[in-house]
Amino acid sequence: MRLKEVLKIVEVKNLVKNYGGFCAVKDVSFDVYQNDVFGFLGPNGAGKSTTIRTLLSLISPSSGTINLFGKSLNENRNYILSKIGCIVEKPDFYKYLSAEKNLELFARISGKEITKSKVSELIDFVGLTGRAKDKVSGFSHGMKQRLGIAQTLLHNPELIILDEPTTGLDPQGIIDIRNLILQLKNEKNKTVIISSHILSEIELIANRMIIINNGKTIVQGQVSELLNSQEIIVLFKIDLIDKALSILKSSIFSACETTVEDSQLFIHTSIESISIINKLFCDNDIKVSSIETKRKLEDYFLRLINS
Repeated sequence: MRLKEVLKIVEVKNLVKNYGGFCAVKDVSFDVYQNDVFGFLGPNGAGKSTTIRTLLSLISPSSGTINLFGKSLNENRNYILSKIGCIVEKPDFYKYLSAEKNLELFARISGKEITKSKVSELIDFVGLTGRAKDKVSGFSHGMKQRLGIAQTLLHNPELIILDEPTTGLDPQGIIDIRNLILQLKNEKNKTVIISSHILSEIELIANRMIIINNGKTIVQGQVSELLNSQEIIVLFKIDLIDKALSILKSSIFSACETTVEDSQLFIHTSIESISIINKLFCDNDIKVSSIETKRKLEDYFLRLINS
């Protein structure tokens, strides 16, 4: 019995976008499959928004290929865009109209016949039950984001693209949007691309991800594999670093990669080794004042952001 093949929804190869002498995207390639929540990660200025705008045909790439739903974006623009819902930067509404009236208006603009019951259903789905008749001018930023997601669903698209949807939200607002994205995947069977510069947020909702920096693909794959908890960096704050390095070299940890920064010792090892290394230091009169852990990808991503 053959397993059902997972459909490739997005295929981007060797994407380049130049603005005069400035190259915003140098070489980005990635694939998104049906029912993925795909995390699109990178520091500010990495090229995320530019890439997303090319996916939406808001700007044209300088070179490279973009296929969505198995078709070339360049040759099938209208067909492809009819199957996409998106929020780029932030959703815009008529502030002195109600949530319900805004959705009805956008439905008419899109040329879709949307019933009042469908509008009500979408408002309930995004967690705005009881606020349908309220003017958007009284909505919080988080409520507007949720209403924006309702707007993207008006024409029942297969792919949802959200560009930094949690920016400016308080902790509860971030949780609300996170849960809503998971509902899009699990209850509505949507494929979602979400861009962010926060690795911890993507980890909680995405099953696949890409990291880009300086307009180039750095790494992509399954989140569970890229964020393997066994592959960590342990930071030991100790008082005798030279002695500690000498002890490590003559121990079973001699093959571990070690670095010293600002009088702190970083050791690439497994989580099971932490207590053994700590005991090794203590038995040799090395004072350990603190121990911190980071996953390798997390440390790498933080270096990208802070570079």
